[in-house]
Amino acid sequence: MSSVYQINKGVGRAMEFRGLKAQYIGFLAGGLVGLLLLFAALYIAGVNLYWLIGLIGGLGFLLFTVVFRMSAKYGQHGLLKKLARRSIPTSLISRSRHLFTSLNSSV
Repeated sequence: MSSVYQINKGVGRAMEFRGLKAQYIGFLAGGLVGLLLLFAALYIAGVNLYWLIGLIGGLGFLLFTVVFRMSAKYGQHGLLKKLARRSIPTSLISRSRHLFTSLNSSV
């Protein structure tokens, strides 16, 4: 008896949700949790509710805008590549030729 299986065509691709790619979903989720905690702390501190809703709404809009722009600009791995590029030295300093002269003798 043969069975029919459906093949998942997205096995090798990055996770995507409404235009957000890969790690940006986590960035957005973390930012929203941070906004929720900020709202709770300021509400307990006694800040006026109308000011609080405006502040959290504005910060939420800013969060969504920044995360979606980064996702569109850098893509799946681009932000990590940009951060890794900072750790590459611009030049190497060698105070001795011994390293280069010993390369030929070992071959």
